[in-house]
Amino acid sequence: MDKNLTINISVGTIIKVIVVLGLTVLLFQLYQLVLVLVTAIVIASAVEPATKTLVKLRVPRVLAVVLIYIMLLSVLAGVVYAFVPPLLKETSGLLSDTPSLVEVLGKSNGLGALPAGVDLNEIVNSVNQSVTKYSGNVFALVSTVFGGVLTFVLIIVFSFYFAVREKSIEEFIRVIVPKKDEDYVINLWERSQLKIGLWMQGQLLLALIIAVLTFLGLTILGVKYALLLAVVAGLFELIPVFGPILSAIPALAVAFVTGGLPLVGLVLALYIIIQQFENHLIYPLVVTKVVGVPPLIVIISLIVGAQLAGFLGILLSVPLAATLQEVVKDLDKWKHEKK
Repeated sequence: MDKNLTINISVGTIIKVIVVLGLTVLLFQLYQLVLVLVTAIVIASAVEPATKTLVKLRVPRVLAVVLIYIMLLSVLAGVVYAFVPPLLKETSGLLSDTPSLVEVLGKSNGLGALPAGVDLNEIVNSVNQSVTKYSGNVFALVSTVFGGVLTFVLIIVFSFYFAVREKSIEEFIRVIVPKKDEDYVINLWERSQLKIGLWMQGQLLLALIIAVLTFLGLTILGVKYALLLAVVAGLFELIPVFGPILSAIPALAVAFVTGGLPLVGLVLALYIIIQQFENHLIYPLVVTKVVGVPPLIVIISLIVGAQLAGFLGILLSVPLAATLQEVVKDLDKWKHEKK
């Protein structure tokens, strides 16, 4: 027997759907601005623990934030002008040596020449031209990393504003979130903020320590491109479990070509010692309170973030994953409470 099914859709529901679709399209169009705001909030969260420490020492909050930003920008400027030129020089040198490195490695492993149609020299020259371009233009480097000089300036300005006003992020959340969800979202943010700040501080300190140890070890062993390989080791600390293994591969390749098997053995021993030192001493001391996101989720987040938003996506991937993890925990808690 046929049954007539009647669906009633109110005018209010249609309006709500239109508004939601309109806001979604608007956010998509303002994608870069949303990315800037989220990055600024994450940076403000990272400096919040230091700000609170200075405030406890009776330093006015505005002055505390100004001092922190002056110190951070000074360190950033010092790193750019002191380390970026020699780093780009080593990168250019390694790229120039890449064809011979590949040839030596191929012959030693019996792999022979590269597949037909693959012109390694052409690829290397293309990348080398980009490196040369950035080596003489700091603004071009900043523009490439952050998606534009204006984007970088906006991130600094917004993050400074969020950091200066103690309740600024809470006020921002109240503006963009429906009133009935304000308390939950603010509570979620407060829990995530602590994790984000601790993760960024711990991860940066860990990467710095590993990079310094790697640079000193490779320099003592006389391995070429020690600075570049040390920076690679520090950056790969972002990738749990597989990061140290991946960072050792280029160092072992350079060691094999320049010093043969004896140098390979020494470099391998160096990386193993640093890894053991990290696992048993540095990580427990430095990253004890780091956000507890499973390694697989971290790897997936980094890949997705890099694909969607480049460097800023990588910067935001783990903090956003930590926030989503808190949401999942809350949903699981509500589910058990209902049962």
